[in-house]
Amino acid sequence: MGELVVCELNAATWPAYEALLVKHNGIWGGCWCMEFQRKRAEKYATVDAKIQDKRELVAAGEARAALVFDGETAVGWCQFGRGHDLTAKRKFKRHYEKDLVTEPDWRITCFFVDRHNRGRGIANLALDGALAAIAREGGGLVEAYPESIEGRKVKGTFIYLGTVPMFERRGFAPQRQVAMHHWVMTKVVEPDPS
Repeated sequence: MGELVVCELNAATWPAYEALLVKHNGIWGGCWCMEFQRKRAEKYATVDAKIQDKRELVAAGEARAALVFDGETAVGWCQFGRGHDLTAKRKFKRHYEKDLVTEPDWRITCFFVDRHNRGRGIANLALDGALAAIAREGGGLVEAYPESIEGRKVKGTFIYLGTVPMFERRGFAPQRQVAMHHWVMTKVVEPDPS
């Protein structure tokens, strides 16, 4: 195993991203990280149709992620995007809208780490990469939906929205609970002046 490097998901990094998803059966039974994609919850006739849709969103800059590479191989990611490109309403249904004060500029949603590379800090590195990309693009209010694991034994494989402590370490504050173990957490990311 080599040095880990973070790159953004785009047309050039798509093949490595696609290879990682194919290796893991599209992640969680074929999700392809589309659950939070705005206006993309329709049922797909085939898996190929879903893959093509994701590829088109990436090419249009509407599906973003901080990809972690070990050499030429993508080993994990953190999905992020503009508030209008991703939505939490479908995932958390009526609980998300309750007590909603303002729509965020950015959302951080899914994480995934290759099963052979877990325990290397990849999710944390991907989150830092997503926050750095957000800062480079002007920053703003960032919203995430991590899971509280305090006092619970939870298999890491199933914590695909991150954990409350990993966001707290980066200055996110809990705003409201939207599911039994999930919270809306926010942080204002300052623009990168460079």
